[in-house]
This record gives sequence, C-alpha cells and structure tokens, in this order.
Amino acid sequence: MSASPRALFWHRRDLRLEDNTGLSAALMQVGDVLPVFIFDRHILDPLPDRDDPRITFLHQEVSAMQAQLRAWGSDLRVYYGLPEEVFAQAKAEFPALECVYTNRDYEVYAKRRDAEVQRRLEAQGVGFKTCKDQVVFEEKEVLTLQGKPFGVYTPYSRAWRKQFHPDMLDEQAVERHRAGFWQTEARYPIRTIEEMGFVARPDFRFPSREIRLEVLRAYGDRRDLPALDGTSRLSLHLRFGTVSIRKAYKCALEHSDKWMAELIWREFYMQLLANNPRIEQQAFRPEYDNLRWRNPEVEFAAWCEGRTGYPLVDAGMRQLAQEHWMHNRVRMVVASFLCKHLLIDWRLGDQFFARKLLDYDLASNNGGWQWAAGSGADAAPYFRVFNPALQAQKFDPQMAYIKRYVPEYNDPRYLQHPIVDHAFARARALEEYGRAVKLPAADSGYGE
Repeated sequence: MSASPRALFWHRRDLRLEDNTGLSAALMQVGDVLPVFIFDRHILDPLPDRDDPRITFLHQEVSAMQAQLRAWGSDLRVYYGLPEEVFAQAKAEFPALECVYTNRDYEVYAKRRDAEVQRRLEAQGVGFKTCKDQVVFEEKEVLTLQGKPFGVYTPYSRAWRKQFHPDMLDEQAVERHRAGFWQTEARYPIRTIEEMGFVARPDFRFPSREIRLEVLRAYGDRRDLPALDGTSRLSLHLRFGTVSIRKAYKCALEHSDKWMAELIWREFYMQLLANNPRIEQQAFRPEYDNLRWRNPEVEFAAWCEGRTGYPLVDAGMRQLAQEHWMHNRVRMVVASFLCKHLLIDWRLGDQFFARKLLDYDLASNNGGWQWAAGSGADAAPYFRVFNPALQAQKFDPQMAYIKRYVPEYNDPRYLQHPIVDHAFARARALEEYGRAVKLPAADSGYGE
C-alpha cells in the first residue's frame, strides 16, 4: 500500500463508478488513483434556497460512491471549498501526487474554473488531464463544410449521424481496472448537508436512474402528453452523470430513434454554448437583444407561482414548485407565455428554472429559453405565439394534467380574470418583435 496516491480523479458531472472515460484512463495510465469530489462553494454559496433538493441528491450519490470505493479497498476524498484552493491542499496532503484527471465540462464557469485549476496545479509540478465523457461529439467535432459550428439543428443532426459509429459507445471500463485504485485504510469524512448550510430533503423522491425500455418504445407517441408517464425522466441523471451518456445512446439506438434525436439536441445545445459563450447572457440572434422587455414584477411573480389564469401555464409552474421538474412540452408553453404574452426577458425565466429544476443544465435550458423567445438557434419564428388554451386542448384534452395541479380549475372564478388577454398579448408581442428585428445587428458567426 503506497503512502500517497499518484493521481486524483476529480468527479464533477460523472457521479458514477462505471463507464467513466477519465476515471478509466487514470486507472490504466497512472494507477494509485484516489477519486475526489468537491462541494464547490462558487456554485453552492449563491444558491438562494437552502432546502434545494439537488444538494441532497449530490450528497446521496457521493456517499454511495464512497461506500462502493471502500468496498474495493479505496475511498473517496470529499472536499468543501473553492476548487482552486482545494488542490493546493490536496498537493500538501498527498506529496506523491503527479496528475489530476477529470472529464471535460463545457459550461462557461467550468471552463474558467478548469483553466485556473490547471494553471495552479502545473505551477506545483502536477499535471492536469481532461477527457471527453458526457458527449459523443465535442464543440469542434461536428462542423459545417465551411468549418463553422452549426446554428441549425437539422443539418447538425444529419452531420452528427453521418460521423457517428456504434463503436463510439463502447464502455469505458472501470471495475475491471480496480487494481489501479489507491488502496488505503483511511476513511475520509463527508460534511453533512447541514454543515454546508443547507437543509436535507431525505423524503424527496428523485427519479429512478433505470432506463425504462417500455417508455422508450412508446416515446414518439407519448412524450408530448404531460398527463402520461411518457418521458424517460433521465434528465437529472444525465445532468449529473449518474447514468452514462453512452448507455443512453445504446438504448436509444435499439429502442427509440426519437429519443436518439433528443439526445442529439442535448449535444447540439452543448456545442452551441461551448463555441459561443456569449449566449449565456446574450441572444444567439443578436437583433433580439433590441427587444424592449416589460419585466413587470407583479406579473413575473404570478407566473412563478402559477397564478396566470391560464390552466396549462399554471399547472406547469405548480408542478415545478412541487416536484422541481416540469414536462418538456409544458416547459415550452410556459416559456413562450413569459416571453411573448408578458414580454418578460427570457433570462429571468432561465434564472428561475436554474433555481428550481432538478435537471437544470445551462446549455439545454439556455437553448430552450432562447427557442421560446425566438432569439435562439432553430428558434420558433417570432410571429409564432403559442395559444395556451389550444396547447391544452391538443396535449391535455381530458384536462387530466391540469386538474392534477390546478384543483380549482372547475371553479368559475379561476378563469374569470386571466393575467392578460391572449389576442391583446399576441398583438403586442408581434408589434415589439417586429420593431426589434428590423434594427441592425452583428453577424452571429454561425453556419447553417
């Protein structure tokens, strides 16, 4: 048993000990690997809700990984702090440390964080090696014939599928390389949720990580009907990497091409953000930054709380409040309502989703919100304004979903005073959008 690990593997969006590219590479290439996880205060400290269930989920998953590693004779070192400072501590703690391995993350903060960690590690003579794990193709791997990133999903998807080969989904084995884990009798503690300033949610029911094949087989027919259990419910697990993306694609290949297309959408939005980080705060289509948003606080609060008087919108927002999740079809409707009916900035909606959604993923949610606002890649044209009543008739014809979350639906007083009249709101949106898009804007630099 060596006195110190030679390599650390830093878990971030890959909370699993199976099919893990960077962990497998560390075990095979260096050995004496100690996995680590950091409760990152750059992320945790600004969270407004101290009872955020994501903290409970992370704590449960990290604890489960630690238990498995202890069964294999190793452990998981769990830190609480700022990553750039944690690795200075780790180098002092483990003097034989040669290299830190991790899987790449493509969000704006993550790239900045990793660059700073790498700079500090290399100054101490420690290598920093990153691997591709949470996508099949990264930001510069699927390009137009002109060598530009794609700005439209359909040609991106065609190019993605043309470059794809099933061999790319081969498992990145971990367990059969268990001999590469640092063997230790040390037992590293994990801070409690309360010690990190949060409230535990032990009774919160998180979605299963099981890939339900019967759901995938019917996915194309049922996924748009919010009253049915017709979606995979794997978004939380794909967000935190408790399920391997390669495993997901394998199931999609065999059971649901429509789900395959949705997984490709996920990569499309990831490359969009990675190639153009400005869209975290700016419109993908620059002319849409000319919009004059109204942003009335009272109307935004009514939307957040599910008090708009539009049943499908209210049902979705109340589902979000209760379950920290919302059906994807309904996400489109509530987002369109906020941006076009109320002329409230899509960034405010995105921030609210970031606060509430278990599965919040910056790239996918940014892409979805900009789609709804008309400002994004493959966006709905600005003159398409969803009618929430017609959306309810089409996708919840028996009102089963609505009645589940809006029990006062049958009370005549509920529908008497909607927050805004649909015809008026539509006309107002068309006028403002029409004005904005006629103003000059810079080239986004993206190909079709």
